[in-house]
Amino acid sequence: MLFDLRGGHRRRAVKVVYIGLALLIGGGLVLFGVGAGTGGGGLLNAATENEGAGSASFASQIKKYEKQTKQQPANISAWEKLTEALLHEAGGEAYVTSTGAVTSKGKELFSKAARSWSGYLALNPPKPSAKLAQLVLPIYAAAGLNQPAEAVQALQIVIAAKPSSASRYAELAEYAYKAKNVRLGDLASEKAVSLAPVAKRKGLKKELEAVKKSPEGETLTTTTNGTTYTGKANGEGGFTGTAVKTTPAPASPAASNGTVTIGGKTYKINQGTKK
Repeated sequence: MLFDLRGGHRRRAVKVVYIGLALLIGGGLVLFGVGAGTGGGGLLNAATENEGAGSASFASQIKKYEKQTKQQPANISAWEKLTEALLHEAGGEAYVTSTGAVTSKGKELFSKAARSWSGYLALNPPKPSAKLAQLVLPIYAAAGLNQPAEAVQALQIVIAAKPSSASRYAELAEYAYKAKNVRLGDLASEKAVSLAPVAKRKGLKKELEAVKKSPEGETLTTTTNGTTYTGKANGEGGFTGTAVKTTPAPASPAASNGTVTIGGKTYKINQGTKK
């Protein structure tokens, strides 16, 4: 046995083994921060942190790749990197508030990223980047540029790159219906339902049928303080409507705080013009 130390050569072997273990453990402590209690020390982690710290602002990268795309308009890689840098920059506080609302500067940058993405796709890359398509998708949502047809294009790239879930196909169906591409919406809806757990298929099918019927959302009607409003939920907890009829009526509790309750849901009223 190795730990029978009666022989001199065995004692030397054990000594070598322990020295080797000590070096490995020491190396682990230094390189990976093992047992340091700092939540991420070590030379390798430090190198990673330094790399990330230098990427906090993407302005220099944007400038670099804008210049490159002008000098080399057929450079697919340059367009890809420019789009990615613009999308990362769009996550800054000047472009999206803490509540997730997109500022006017944000929408300008979103438009810039959309043009860069279009420039990338116009070069017909043999295998469009699914990662980049995933990053670009949110800028086409209702809160951003509200361009469902472009969202459909990005989602198709994402889905084609790897097997997708029911929720991904349901998302494709929703954007397709909003883009008035009913055929694609029906195909995506059917696929989404088939991929969903059996217990959830009926509910998902019903939801997608509702989206198909009213792609922009269900029209809501309510009467508050004698004024009848018709409009839609804006997707941000608000109700954007137009006052279509006014009749004398006592003030209601809902009118006092600028909200209405419809179907169990409470909405803030963003009034339109009375007719």
